[in-house]
Amino acid sequence: MKDKKKWSGVFPAVLIPFKDDYSIDEEGFRALVRWVASHEGINGIVVNGHTGEIMTLLPEERAEAVRIAVDELKGRIPVISGVSAEGSIEAIQHAQAVEKAGGEGILLMPPHSWLRFGMQPDSTVEFFKDVAEAINISIVVHQYPAWTKASYTTDQLLRMAKIPNVVAFKLGDRSIDKYEVNVRALKKNAPDVTILTCHDEYLLPTLVQGIDGALVGFGCFVPDLIAELVEAVKNQDLVAANTVYDRIYELKQAVYKMDEPSSTSHLRMKEAMYQRGLISSSHARRPVLPLTEQEKEEIRQGLLKVGLIKDSVKA
Repeated sequence: MKDKKKWSGVFPAVLIPFKDDYSIDEEGFRALVRWVASHEGINGIVVNGHTGEIMTLLPEERAEAVRIAVDELKGRIPVISGVSAEGSIEAIQHAQAVEKAGGEGILLMPPHSWLRFGMQPDSTVEFFKDVAEAINISIVVHQYPAWTKASYTTDQLLRMAKIPNVVAFKLGDRSIDKYEVNVRALKKNAPDVTILTCHDEYLLPTLVQGIDGALVGFGCFVPDLIAELVEAVKNQDLVAANTVYDRIYELKQAVYKMDEPSSTSHLRMKEAMYQRGLISSSHARRPVLPLTEQEKEEIRQGLLKVGLIKDSVKA
């Protein structure tokens, strides 16, 4: 049986701080993981997501991020790691490295060649089966936006749900009509799997579909507010949900500028967390370019407006 309760709730995708030489700041990463996990309602941590800049991390660094997070949390909540690879053999190797490092699950992304060229209809499910059979830990399916060629059909999602260690779906359709169809289909035909939204830019509208939680990068920035929102929706308290969502909306405007999560918006969040004193630097690896001083000042003004920093704090 799939443990639906274990994989429900809030799973922040945490960023990874770098030193001045762009190596992983282990001490800073440990402190961040510890801080995020300390908030009530956080049921797991996701490392090596897009927020965690997986695309610029070497394979051994991805495994190291898992090891550090697992060692810091000591089993209090599960650590999930993103897995991104172009071929099944490599994806299996990455997934096995996560298991060896102590991770309890992987967030399996589609091969990014599919974004450009599309995929054979059956290759999607076979890709998940191949990885699933090679590991003894859980899998979260990462659904990409409907406008990409790597977005799975409802039928493909339902077939993936039958794989024993597929426990959850991170739905990022970014098309509310397709999202609702997929949510309803999974709830009806695969009630034992967990449904998580990853729509940072419109959390409340996607949560009210009656799903099980959220796996979002913004949970790294304000874990307390995301957990409060998910709990209010769970309790069907729409007044409380709207109140906290108004606050989240202000913060999204200040940090993400309402962008769909991307390299730029993740960098903006990193800068905002640096200005809040939560990480040691806002460095990102190339080809992501640093923010301009004007952009940093815009973030500072946004944080001042919502009261997350004081006037004395400088970018």
